[in-house]
Amino acid sequence: MIKKILKVCLVGKTNAGKSTFINQVVKEIISISNKKINTTQKLISGIRNFKNHQFIFFDTPGINFLKTKNNYHSSYKTDLLEGINKSDIIFFFIDSKKLNLNQIKKDLNNIIHLNKKIIILFNKIDLIKQDDILPYIDKINNLFKIESFYPISSKLNIGIDNLLLNLKKFSKKSEWIYKENEITDKDDIFMTNECTRNSILKYLHKEIPYNIKIKNKYFKYLKNGHLKIKQNIIINEIRYKKIILGKKGNTIKLIRENSQKDIGKIFNVTTHLYIEILKDNA
Repeated sequence: MIKKILKVCLVGKTNAGKSTFINQVVKEIISISNKKINTTQKLISGIRNFKNHQFIFFDTPGINFLKTKNNYHSSYKTDLLEGINKSDIIFFFIDSKKLNLNQIKKDLNNIIHLNKKIIILFNKIDLIKQDDILPYIDKINNLFKIESFYPISSKLNIGIDNLLLNLKKFSKKSEWIYKENEITDKDDIFMTNECTRNSILKYLHKEIPYNIKIKNKYFKYLKNGHLKIKQNIIINEIRYKKIILGKKGNTIKLIRENSQKDIGKIFNVTTHLYIEILKDNA
C-alpha cells in the first residue's frame, strides 16, 4: 500500500480551540488548553494515522504573535512561522462565539499571501446557532475565495471525523516521518512539564505564569510501578516566589496536586510529584 502524508498547521487567535482540537484528533492530551492567553508556547506536533495516510498537525501559538515586535514573544512568532512553513495546509480557527469580521480579515491578510491552501474552521458551534455563521462564510469567501469551511466543535468532537476524512484527498505520496504508534514529537518529560505549567496558569494570574520556566530534575518509574518526578519552577524575579508559594504554602500545594493528578491521568500511573522554586541566576 502506497504511504501518504499531509502536514497541517493550526492557526488562529489564542483560545480559538486549537489545542483542544489536536488533543481530540490524536485521542490523548498532548497540548495543554487553558482559558488564559498564550497557553501554547512551543510548536507541538500531533500525529494521526489512517491506514496508509499520516496526518501531522502543528499546534502553534496564537496568530496575534505573527507581527509582534516584543522580544519576549519573539519565540512564539518563530514557532508560529515554523509551523506555517512546514505545512501543506493551514487550518484557520475562528471562535464562533467571538465573530468579528474586521479581525478575521486582518488575520487572514497576514497569511493569505503565503500561498498555502487555507481551510476555515468555525469552532465551538455547540455554543451558537449554526445559521449565525452563514453570513460570515459568504463575506469571507467573497473577500478571499476560501473554498472550504467546516463548522466543528473541538470539545464535543462534532464535525472532526468528516473533516479528517476529506483531508485524505490532499495527502501526498511519501514515506512516513513518524512510526505508526507515535502521536506526538514531544517526550514524556515535556508533557509532564506542560502539566505543571498548565497548573500554574490555572492558579496564578497576571504576568507570573508567562515569566517562569519548568525544568525536570528527576523522572523515574519505581519498582512498584509508580512514577516519581522532581521539577524546578525557575523564576526570573525573587518576588514571585512568595506569590507562587501562597499563604502557608497553599498555592504551590494546589499547583502540585493538580499537576500530579493530570500526569496520573495522561500516563495512567500513580504519580509522586515534587516541586522546588528556584531563582534563575543566568
